[in-house]
Amino acid sequence: MKVENKFPRENARDYALRIMKNNILSLELKPGTVISENELAGELGISRTPVREAIIELSKAYLIETYPQRGSFISLIDPKMVEEARFLRRITDTAVIETACDCIDEDGLAVLEENVSLQEFYLSKGMTDKLFDLDNSFHKSIYDIAEKDIVYEIHSTLMLHFDRVRNLSVTTVKDFKVVEDHRKMLEAIRARDKKTAVELVNKHLNRYQIDEKEIRSKRPEYFKV
Repeated sequence: MKVENKFPRENARDYALRIMKNNILSLELKPGTVISENELAGELGISRTPVREAIIELSKAYLIETYPQRGSFISLIDPKMVEEARFLRRITDTAVIETACDCIDEDGLAVLEENVSLQEFYLSKGMTDKLFDLDNSFHKSIYDIAEKDIVYEIHSTLMLHFDRVRNLSVTTVKDFKVVEDHRKMLEAIRARDKKTAVELVNKHLNRYQIDEKEIRSKRPEYFKV
């Protein structure tokens, strides 16, 4: 598990939740992995109580499953939860990119341009391990530009179901068409072309639905039957 330092004034429960979410998303904590409160507390350098609270929170989002006498496990990828998360993201992402088209300024365009240029650079150099984090940052920046950062945070836990499949799409299927999607989305926002921007969001999100069959064939142990 990858452990980062606590943020200033971040309490132990939020710290444990953030680190666990990041590791579930990155698949450092793989689907089906057994987790131990004692081990997690030791790795994070905190007591068991905030770790237990984080586990309870992630259990509510169906990302951790706990069984009597067996312990707690990172949930296997559930296609139904993935589809529900994708549905929610389609609704919010299309609305947010329309808002971004209305309110984008030069500073916002510069942020998106820097992100997409980095994606294109790393892709050209074969450094594809960098792409997933940049993908997340690109979409979060659009929410920030549209001043919908609270919406992004509210649905971020549910999105982990979908984001695990997105991550596998890059690392397992190695589908890098998403970088081209991001460039086109940026240009649509620059042109304030809402119709094209929304069409691109829908196409972008549908890529992961198409990839699921291939991902499952390569990592069947990660998925619920």
